[in-house]
Amino acid sequence: MLWPKLAKRLVSRPLTDAVPLAPEEVVQALAARLEATSRARLGRSLSIREVDAGSCNGCELEVNAMAGVLYDMERFGLRIVASPKHADVLLVTGPVTRNMREALERTRACTPEPCWVVAAGDCAADGGVFKGSYGVESGVAQVLPVDLVIPGCPPSPMQLLEGLLSLLEAQDEPRKAPGGHGGR
Repeated sequence: MLWPKLAKRLVSRPLTDAVPLAPEEVVQALAARLEATSRARLGRSLSIREVDAGSCNGCELEVNAMAGVLYDMERFGLRIVASPKHADVLLVTGPVTRNMREALERTRACTPEPCWVVAAGDCAADGGVFKGSYGVESGVAQVLPVDLVIPGCPPSPMQLLEGLLSLLEAQDEPRKAPGGHGGR
């Protein structure tokens, strides 16, 4: 009957797997690299505006996990902002659907320079499993210039963090002209 089964479930442990822990030395090394790079490049933390351009929400779950207590992206100087006017990075997930194309273009137009566009996940890269569908325009690169593609279906929070770090590291300070005079 129902009551004995309910009582048994109330006092037993949950039937879920343990949370996979990231190696602490990898996390610390990633934190040090992100701290040095973002501070040198921007002088502050990196602000991210996430844009769902029509995804299945798998990538959003991973972005939320990256922002959660296990990965805690804010300790690395990364934060998600509510407005594109406050963002340095547009993190676009999902294929660009017909309904979201204009919204994505407007979001990019509202984002101040320097702005980097990151296509997170296979669908954002080229349409993924939705490629060729009636409601799907394409991947993000067909609508906006993309600075970084983070592959995966969906990419893990660690892959997202490493991708954002590689984006910052690739944006080195402009090199001086030969002779050390800055091109005079």
